[in-house]
Amino acid sequence: MAETTLTHSSPTARPNGWRGIAADWASDQRAFKNVSWGKAMMWIFLLSDTFIFGCFLLSYMTARISTRVPWPNPSEVFALRIGGSEIPLILIAIMTFVLISSSGTMAMAVNFGYRRDRRKTAILMLLTAALGATFVGMQAFEWTKLITEGVRPWGNPWGAAQFGSCFFMITGFHGTHVTIGVIFLIIVARKVWRGDFDTGRPGFFTSRRGRYENVEIMGLYWHFVDLVWVFIFAFFYLW
Repeated sequence: MAETTLTHSSPTARPNGWRGIAADWASDQRAFKNVSWGKAMMWIFLLSDTFIFGCFLLSYMTARISTRVPWPNPSEVFALRIGGSEIPLILIAIMTFVLISSSGTMAMAVNFGYRRDRRKTAILMLLTAALGATFVGMQAFEWTKLITEGVRPWGNPWGAAQFGSCFFMITGFHGTHVTIGVIFLIIVARKVWRGDFDTGRPGFFTSRRGRYENVEIMGLYWHFVDLVWVFIFAFFYLW
């Protein structure tokens, strides 16, 4: 009986069942107890960006399903002539390989960052930025090729006029994200290289002394950009 009384009178007793779950998520002190503001804000940003990309892809699928004009065949539109023969989607396949590879180098950079290995972290981040810049360069080549072939936001020579607007909107928005990511990767890599995270040097994108959390935050953004490209690749180029 004494034990029962102690349990009910304890001020730290945690509610059970659904009330306990609601209490956990209703308090930022519990839900984000071990999460920094930098990580929390990045997750919120990525969640909002997910809705935007989701709306773009849903709009693309709606336009493609609703149009009565034949939709251009991606295997023909995105083919490259190499050695006298047309190879379908070869450039898109290389772009996808490059971007997915950059996700691996970014993961290794985060790993070495938490080991406080400045040199390897900075080198891997710069390698990730180089792969991202290569992806953007190939995307610029793809845009140039299609524009010279007559693709415009209001029409194209292969069929449905909506193809051009969907292509430039979706790939352009994603390419902007990759470009911004490349810029910030270079900025953070420079700060890692000169030891800002070890000394706690004041400035933008510098966390507390001895913490490489900003490298992980950059990793969250970069992995998100790579994941979005997988969906664009599947829905736009393979469908």
